[in-house]
Amino acid sequence: MTRPGALHHVEVWVGDLAVAEASFGWLLGALGYEPFQRWEGGRSWALDSCYLVVEQSPARTSDRHDRLRPGLNHLAFHAGDRAAVDALVTEAPAHGWRLLFADRHPYAGGEGVYAAYLENADGFEVELVAATQKDTDER
Repeated sequence: MTRPGALHHVEVWVGDLAVAEASFGWLLGALGYEPFQRWEGGRSWALDSCYLVVEQSPARTSDRHDRLRPGLNHLAFHAGDRAAVDALVTEAPAHGWRLLFADRHPYAGGEGVYAAYLENADGFEVELVAATQKDTDER
């Protein structure tokens, strides 16, 4: 049984489905998500009981996301250990992602939080957070 309050899914409207499928598809696959659904105008990937959708809806009012406006700023994912975060950062540019806050990487989120912030061509930001010793001990 899924716990009440657990995230069911996230739907992201994009300006260019092919671009979003390439960037999100690579990232989600690298994080363990599996392709889930395909339809004209959309794709989704699932991990356990949660899934993420990218859709090129005709109802959107812009072709680019602005993370600095009201609404979604970024999605944050557990990304494994520090080496896993580093590997994703290294591979990311080949899949349409660029490193944000490079001058503060990998501590742009604050001291003690090892993470990478990436942005894709549509302006969507993701945060890839490395496991802490506490996370490892709780397993």
